[in-house]
Amino acid sequence: MPDHCSCSTCNHVDRRKFLKYLVGAASFGLAAAGASPALAEKKVFKSPKALVLSCIDYRILEAERYFLSLQNLGNLYDMTALAGSSLALSGVPHQSDAMAFWDQLDISYRLHHIKKVIILDHQDCAAFAYKIDPQLSEDPVLELKTHQESLSRAHWAIRDKYPDLNIELYFVNLNAEVKPIEALAKAIPSVNPPAKVA
Repeated sequence: MPDHCSCSTCNHVDRRKFLKYLVGAASFGLAAAGASPALAEKKVFKSPKALVLSCIDYRILEAERYFLSLQNLGNLYDMTALAGSSLALSGVPHQSDAMAFWDQLDISYRLHHIKKVIILDHQDCAAFAYKIDPQLSEDPVLELKTHQESLSRAHWAIRDKYPDLNIELYFVNLNAEVKPIEALAKAIPSVNPPAKVA
């Protein structure tokens, strides 16, 4: 293959020779600076401190990002999102939601050595309306209680499999207020979605 294009109107250089030139120039620059190319390519990554489980709802993402920035995580967290957040762990109505979470938690735990799990449920969640009660968001007291129960079930399910992890539970209002939620006692009734009326 010729070094240059054979046409008389341009000066195209052979791509391989150009790349060799660039690599050589970069190596020369690193050597002049006292660094070897191998050391320059090696990046130091910090390990994430937590796995965050959020709902997929776009309305609360900015509030969650801001809240997480205040938690001394330094953006060092693995993020996973499933419709319904804590509710997804119960596998209602799709067991694949729960399986996806456990797979992500296992990877984050084994490969990134996380120390905690943060679960963020939110107000007016369509997944809770679909899976639990379409009118749930109309009763704020019942809504918060339902989320606390779901978050608590998620807490104990994680605690049973990963007893060394810290678990933090939160409820995000649509006005961007983030409330910590305390896990209820372990004996929490299971989620039974209402039967569909024909």
